[in-house]
Amino acid sequence: MNEKNINLSFEHMFSEMKEKYDYPIKGAKMTIQQNKALKVRNSVKVPLAKDRSANFVTFYGVEDQKDHVVLDFRKEKQNQEIIDVRIHSECLTGDIFGSSRCDCGEQLQEAIKKFDEVGGVLIYLRQEGRGIGLYNKLDAYALQLKGLDTYEANRHLGLGDDLRDYKIAAEMLKAMNIKKIRLLSNNPLKSSQLQEEGIEIVEKVSTGVFLKKENTHYLEAKVNHTKHSIDLAKYFAEAL
Repeated sequence: MNEKNINLSFEHMFSEMKEKYDYPIKGAKMTIQQNKALKVRNSVKVPLAKDRSANFVTFYGVEDQKDHVVLDFRKEKQNQEIIDVRIHSECLTGDIFGSSRCDCGEQLQEAIKKFDEVGGVLIYLRQEGRGIGLYNKLDAYALQLKGLDTYEANRHLGLGDDLRDYKIAAEMLKAMNIKKIRLLSNNPLKSSQLQEEGIEIVEKVSTGVFLKKENTHYLEAKVNHTKHSIDLAKYFAEAL
Protein backbone atom coordinates (compact mmCIF):
# COMPACT_ATOMS: atom_id res chain seq x y z
CA MET A 1 0.00 0.00 0.00
CA ASN A 2 1.49 3.36 -1.00
CA GLU A 3 1.71 6.46 1.23
CA LYS A 4 -1.33 8.11 -0.34
CA ASN A 5 -3.49 5.05 0.30
CA ILE A 6 -2.22 4.79 3.90
CA ASN A 7 -3.19 8.43 4.55
CA LEU A 8 -6.62 7.87 3.02
CA SER A 9 -7.12 4.75 5.16
CA PHE A 10 -6.23 6.65 8.34
CA GLU A 11 -8.52 9.54 7.41
CA HIS A 12 -11.33 7.09 6.72
CA MET A 13 -10.74 5.37 10.10
CA PHE A 14 -10.75 8.66 12.02
CA SER A 15 -13.81 9.82 10.11
CA GLU A 16 -15.67 6.64 11.06
CA MET A 17 -14.66 6.99 14.72
CA LYS A 18 -15.74 10.64 14.70
CA GLU A 19 -19.09 9.74 13.16
CA LYS A 20 -19.69 6.85 15.56
CA TYR A 21 -18.63 8.52 18.80
CA ASP A 22 -18.89 12.23 17.92
CA TYR A 23 -15.65 12.83 19.80
CA PRO A 24 -12.41 14.52 18.66
CA ILE A 25 -9.37 12.29 18.07
CA LYS A 26 -6.31 14.03 19.53
CA GLY A 27 -3.36 14.47 17.21
CA ALA A 28 -5.23 13.16 14.18
CA LYS A 29 -5.50 14.96 10.89
CA MET A 30 -9.25 14.94 11.24
CA THR A 31 -9.85 16.53 14.68
CA ILE A 32 -12.89 18.17 13.14
CA GLN A 33 -14.70 19.18 16.31
CA GLN A 34 -13.14 22.53 17.09
CA ASN A 35 -14.97 24.97 14.82
CA LYS A 36 -18.33 23.23 14.87
CA ALA A 37 -21.26 24.29 17.00
CA LEU A 38 -21.79 22.49 20.28
CA LYS A 39 -24.55 19.93 20.52
CA VAL A 40 -26.38 18.76 23.63
CA ARG A 41 -25.12 15.30 24.55
CA ASN A 42 -27.45 14.45 27.42
CA SER A 43 -29.78 15.95 30.03
CA VAL A 44 -30.12 14.02 33.27
CA LYS A 45 -32.27 14.96 36.26
CA VAL A 46 -30.19 14.90 39.46
CA PRO A 47 -31.61 15.32 42.98
CA LEU A 48 -29.77 17.96 45.03
CA ALA A 49 -29.60 18.92 48.71
CA LYS A 50 -32.62 20.56 50.38
CA ASP A 51 -35.14 18.70 48.18
CA ARG A 52 -33.98 20.50 45.05
CA SER A 53 -33.24 19.04 41.65
CA ALA A 54 -31.82 20.16 38.31
CA ASN A 55 -31.25 18.69 34.88
CA PHE A 56 -27.51 18.33 34.32
CA VAL A 57 -26.80 19.05 30.66
CA THR A 58 -23.64 17.86 28.89
CA PHE A 59 -22.31 18.65 25.42
CA TYR A 60 -20.52 17.26 22.38
CA GLY A 61 -17.87 19.38 20.68
CA VAL A 62 -16.30 21.22 23.64
CA GLU A 63 -13.07 22.59 22.20
CA ASP A 64 -10.98 22.51 25.40
CA GLN A 65 -12.37 19.02 26.22
CA LYS A 66 -13.16 20.01 29.81
CA ASP A 67 -16.32 18.77 31.50
CA HIS A 68 -18.25 22.05 31.58
CA VAL A 69 -21.86 21.44 32.58
CA VAL A 70 -25.20 23.23 32.80
CA LEU A 71 -27.63 22.88 35.68
CA ASP A 72 -31.01 23.59 34.16
CA PHE A 73 -33.58 24.69 36.75
CA ARG A 74 -36.16 25.99 34.27
CA LYS A 75 -39.80 25.45 35.12
CA GLU A 76 -42.43 24.35 32.61
CA LYS A 77 -44.53 27.49 33.09
CA GLN A 78 -41.54 29.84 33.05
CA ASN A 79 -41.14 32.50 30.36
CA GLN A 80 -38.88 30.65 27.91
CA GLU A 81 -37.94 33.75 25.91
CA ILE A 82 -35.76 35.44 28.54
CA ILE A 83 -33.84 33.06 30.81
CA ASP A 84 -32.13 33.86 34.10
CA VAL A 85 -28.49 32.77 33.78
CA ARG A 86 -25.52 32.54 36.12
CA ILE A 87 -22.04 31.61 34.82
CA HIS A 88 -19.97 30.20 37.66
CA SER A 89 -16.31 29.22 37.36
CA GLU A 90 -15.16 26.25 39.40
CA CYS A 91 -13.63 27.04 42.78
CA LEU A 92 -12.78 23.89 44.73
CA THR A 93 -11.73 25.78 47.85
CA GLY A 94 -14.90 27.90 47.98
CA ASP A 95 -17.56 25.71 46.34
CA ILE A 96 -16.68 22.49 48.16
CA PHE A 97 -14.75 23.41 51.30
CA GLY A 98 -16.31 26.79 52.13
CA SER A 99 -13.14 28.89 51.99
CA SER A 100 -13.56 32.38 53.43
CA ARG A 101 -10.84 33.79 51.18
CA CYS A 102 -13.35 34.36 48.34
CA ASP A 103 -17.12 34.64 47.84
CA CYS A 104 -17.45 31.84 45.28
CA GLY A 105 -19.25 29.29 47.44
CA GLU A 106 -21.85 31.83 48.56
CA GLN A 107 -22.44 33.01 44.98
CA LEU A 108 -22.94 29.42 43.83
CA GLN A 109 -25.43 28.67 46.60
CA GLU A 110 -27.23 31.96 45.96
CA ALA A 111 -27.75 31.01 42.31
CA ILE A 112 -28.91 27.47 43.14
CA LYS A 113 -31.43 28.78 45.69
CA LYS A 114 -32.72 31.52 43.37
CA PHE A 115 -33.05 29.29 40.29
CA ASP A 116 -34.69 26.51 42.28
CA GLU A 117 -37.39 29.03 43.24
CA VAL A 118 -37.89 30.97 40.00
CA GLY A 119 -36.17 28.87 37.34
CA GLY A 120 -32.94 29.56 35.51
CA VAL A 121 -29.77 28.11 34.05
CA LEU A 122 -26.50 27.75 35.95
CA ILE A 123 -23.42 27.25 33.75
CA TYR A 124 -20.59 25.62 35.70
CA LEU A 125 -17.27 26.15 33.92
CA ARG A 126 -14.16 24.16 34.79
CA GLN A 127 -11.92 27.23 34.94
CA GLU A 128 -10.46 26.93 38.42
CA GLY A 129 -8.65 29.94 39.85
CA ARG A 130 -9.72 32.37 37.10
CA GLY A 131 -8.27 29.89 34.63
CA ILE A 132 -4.85 29.30 36.21
CA GLY A 133 -5.68 25.95 37.86
CA LEU A 134 -5.81 24.79 41.46
CA TYR A 135 -2.07 24.46 42.18
CA ASN A 136 -1.28 27.88 40.73
CA LYS A 137 -4.17 29.35 42.70
CA LEU A 138 -2.76 27.94 45.93
CA ASP A 139 0.66 29.34 45.02
CA ALA A 140 -1.08 32.71 44.57
CA TYR A 141 -2.73 32.31 47.98
CA ALA A 142 0.73 31.92 49.54
CA LEU A 143 1.78 35.20 47.94
CA GLN A 144 -1.39 36.90 49.13
CA LEU A 145 -0.42 35.99 52.69
CA LYS A 146 2.71 38.09 52.08
CA GLY A 147 0.65 41.14 51.11
CA LEU A 148 -0.02 40.86 47.37
CA ASP A 149 -3.61 41.08 46.15
CA THR A 150 -5.14 38.34 44.02
CA TYR A 151 -4.15 39.96 40.70
CA GLU A 152 -0.65 40.99 41.81
CA ALA A 153 -0.05 37.41 42.95
CA ASN A 154 -1.01 36.07 39.51
CA ARG A 155 1.40 38.47 37.82
CA HIS A 156 4.19 37.54 40.22
CA LEU A 157 3.72 33.94 39.03
CA GLY A 158 3.91 35.06 35.40
CA LEU A 159 0.18 34.51 34.86
CA GLY A 160 -2.58 36.79 33.58
CA ASP A 161 -5.10 38.60 35.77
CA ASP A 162 -7.98 36.52 34.41
CA LEU A 163 -7.51 33.71 31.88
CA ARG A 164 -11.15 32.65 31.74
CA ASP A 165 -12.94 32.49 28.40
CA TYR A 166 -16.73 32.82 28.37
CA LYS A 167 -17.11 31.98 24.68
CA ILE A 168 -17.80 28.38 25.71
CA ALA A 169 -20.69 29.59 27.90
CA ALA A 170 -22.23 31.38 24.92
CA GLU A 171 -21.89 28.22 22.83
CA MET A 172 -23.59 26.16 25.54
CA LEU A 173 -26.48 28.62 25.66
CA LYS A 174 -26.86 28.51 21.87
CA ALA A 175 -26.83 24.69 21.93
CA MET A 176 -29.79 24.90 24.33
CA ASN A 177 -31.49 27.45 22.04
CA ILE A 178 -31.15 30.24 24.62
CA LYS A 179 -30.44 33.61 23.01
CA LYS A 180 -31.89 36.19 25.42
CA ILE A 181 -30.88 36.20 29.05
CA ARG A 182 -31.04 38.02 32.35
CA LEU A 183 -27.47 37.70 33.65
CA LEU A 184 -26.73 37.28 37.36
CA SER A 185 -23.19 38.65 37.68
CA ASN A 186 -20.95 41.46 38.96
CA ASN A 187 -18.29 40.80 36.31
CA PRO A 188 -18.27 43.08 33.21
CA LEU A 189 -16.05 40.61 31.32
CA LYS A 190 -18.81 38.01 31.31
CA SER A 191 -21.42 40.30 29.82
CA SER A 192 -19.07 41.76 27.18
CA GLN A 193 -17.87 38.34 25.97
CA LEU A 194 -21.41 36.92 25.84
CA GLN A 195 -22.61 39.89 23.81
CA GLU A 196 -19.67 39.56 21.43
CA GLU A 197 -20.78 35.96 20.82
CA GLY A 198 -24.35 36.99 19.98
CA ILE A 199 -26.13 36.45 23.31
CA GLU A 200 -28.58 39.26 24.06
CA ILE A 201 -28.48 40.43 27.68
CA VAL A 202 -31.75 42.17 28.45
CA GLU A 203 -30.84 42.85 32.08
CA LYS A 204 -27.84 42.51 34.42
CA VAL A 205 -28.58 41.58 38.03
CA SER A 206 -25.83 41.87 40.63
CA THR A 207 -25.11 38.97 42.93
CA GLY A 208 -25.25 39.44 46.68
CA VAL A 209 -22.28 40.88 48.53
CA PHE A 210 -20.72 38.21 50.75
CA LEU A 211 -18.24 40.26 52.73
CA LYS A 212 -16.09 38.65 55.41
CA LYS A 213 -12.97 39.71 57.24
CA GLU A 214 -10.93 37.17 55.26
CA ASN A 215 -12.15 38.20 51.79
CA THR A 216 -12.25 42.00 52.12
CA HIS A 217 -9.01 42.61 50.17
CA TYR A 218 -10.06 40.08 47.54
CA LEU A 219 -13.38 41.88 46.90
CA GLU A 220 -11.66 45.28 46.93
CA ALA A 221 -9.20 44.01 44.31
CA LYS A 222 -12.08 42.82 42.10
CA VAL A 223 -13.63 46.29 42.23
CA ASN A 224 -10.36 48.18 41.69
CA HIS A 225 -8.69 45.96 39.07
CA THR A 226 -11.54 44.52 37.02
CA LYS A 227 -14.42 46.91 37.76
CA HIS A 228 -16.77 44.39 39.35
CA SER A 229 -20.05 46.04 40.32
CA ILE A 230 -19.82 45.44 44.07
CA ASP A 231 -20.93 48.28 46.34
CA LEU A 232 -18.59 47.50 49.23
CA ALA A 233 -18.94 50.78 51.10
CA LYS A 234 -22.55 49.98 51.83
CA TYR A 235 -21.63 46.73 53.56
CA PHE A 236 -18.47 47.56 55.49
CA ALA A 237 -20.12 48.89 58.64
CA GLU A 238 -22.45 45.96 59.32
CA ALA A 239 -20.17 43.15 58.13
CA LEU A 240 -16.90 44.05 59.83
